[in-house]
Amino acid sequence: MGEIDQLRSSIFRMAYLGQEGHVPSSLGILDIIWAIYDGGFVSEGSSSRFVLSKGHGCLALYAVLAKKGWFPKSWLDDFASSSSPLGGHPDRTRIPGVEASTGSLGHGMPFAAGLAYSMKISGSSGKVYVLIGDGEANEGSIWETALIANHHKLSNLVCIVDDNQSSTRAVSLGSIRDKFDSFGWEVSEIDGHSREALSRALGRETGHPHAIVAHTIKGFGVSYMENNPAWHHTKLSLDDMEKLGEGM
Repeated sequence: MGEIDQLRSSIFRMAYLGQEGHVPSSLGILDIIWAIYDGGFVSEGSSSRFVLSKGHGCLALYAVLAKKGWFPKSWLDDFASSSSPLGGHPDRTRIPGVEASTGSLGHGMPFAAGLAYSMKISGSSGKVYVLIGDGEANEGSIWETALIANHHKLSNLVCIVDDNQSSTRAVSLGSIRDKFDSFGWEVSEIDGHSREALSRALGRETGHPHAIVAHTIKGFGVSYMENNPAWHHTKLSLDDMEKLGEGM
C-alpha cells in the first residue's frame, strides 16, 4: 500500500470511528497537503508555516501530521471524542503543527497574510502556505487579503486554491486565475493531484504573492464520492468501510 493509500485509510478510519468529518473534502486536498509536508516545504523546526483555511478538510491534515510524527498516530483513533484534541475543525491550542484554529471560511487566509507580514518584518526566510477552497473564495475577506498582500509585497505568501468547482453550485467566480492576476499576484494553474506539478509550483520563487490554482476532484480516489454533493458530510457506516476495503 502506497503512502497516499495509507493516508486515505487513516481518513476513512477516523471518520468511521468518530462518526464525524468531511471525507470528500479531505480526500480532495490530501495530495496537496502531503506534497507540502513530504516535500519539505513545511517541517518541524523550519520557519515556514501551513494554514488550512478550509478547516472542514482537517482529516487530511491530521493524517499527514500523524504520519510525519507531529503527534502520536494513536490520537487518530480518538478523533471527535470528547477527550480528543482532534475535533471537526483544527484547534491550534491543542494540536501540534496547527497554526490557526479555522472553520469559519475566509478566516485562515487573512491570518496567513498577517503571519507572512510579521515574518517579512522580522527577516525570516520562511514562507506561509495557506489552503483555501474555491467556494471559500466567495468570501470578501479573501479578496481584501489578496489586495493587502500585494500592497505589502508579501512574496513569502503562497495561497493554494482547492478548485473543485464547489463555487459553481453557489456563486460563479469566473476565472480564479484571472482574479488573482488582477490583484497583482503571480499565478500557477495546475493539476492538484499531480505530485510533480505540486512540487514545481510550491517551489516556485516569485517577487509577488503566489496563488496556485489547483484543480482537484472532491472525493478523489473513491468513485461514488467523487463530485457527489450527497457525500459532503455523510457518516461512514460499517458497510461503507467494507466497500472501501477497510476491514474493521
